Amino acid sequence: MGRHALPGTPPVPLTLRKSARARRISLRISQLDGRVTLTYPTGVAEAEALDFAQQKEGWIRGHLQDRPSIEAVGVGQFIPIEGTARRIVPASGRRVLLSGDAIGVPPGAEARRLARFLKELARDRLTGACDDYAAMLGRSYSSLTLRDTRSRWGSCSSAGGLMFSWRLILAPTEVLHYVAAHEVAHLAEMNHSPAFWAQVERIFGPYKEPRRWLRDNGAELHRYRFDSVA
Repeated sequence: MGRHALPGTPPVPLTLRKSARARRISLRISQLDGRVTLTYPTGVAEAEALDFAQQKEGWIRGHLQDRPSIEAVGVGQFIPIEGTARRIVPASGRRVLLSGDAIGVPPGAEARRLARFLKELARDRLTGACDDYAAMLGRSYSSLTLRDTRSRWGSCSSAGGLMFSWRLILAPTEVLHYVAAHEVAHLAEMNHSPAFWAQVERIFGPYKEPRRWLRDNGAELHRYRFDSVA
């Protein structure tokens, strides 16, 4: 892959990817991190691909402007937890406490404590969901890991290892459960064939609404930074 940038204010970084499978020049803007990828066939010159991106500059900048702004979490602000907006408030003691429409963070605590709490909550919810769906499917998984991924919300390896973005705990509960069911279904079907989607619907139920929610709103879950909680 090559690194370039569209000139202007500000310059827009471009990731160039030459592909033998590509039939035409294409642009993709990640909804998660805003990365702009320019893909072009092996028979096309790099200069031609860059010229194509230059012609699409207005479209690129328009989409980047529509992305949600990054927000550092702090006391007094709201953060969605299981799809419900909770105010971050000071808490006595050493524990992060979730109660009603608020989440209490000990004064002066670093933001990683809040992130650690959310990761633990995500692991609890995802483990319970995956255990239930795996039992319904009649398959077992080998491991469950959490990451702060930007390219995908979950994955299932050929060895049965499940991986999820811990930020799913910020989404509505049915969205987290849909992603859990989606990855568990891969234990039976390592593809996205009609047979796979039939398995998803069998163990989860109608999935189009939570799938649409994640497509339309997933980028919002990455707007929150946990560098500091003051």
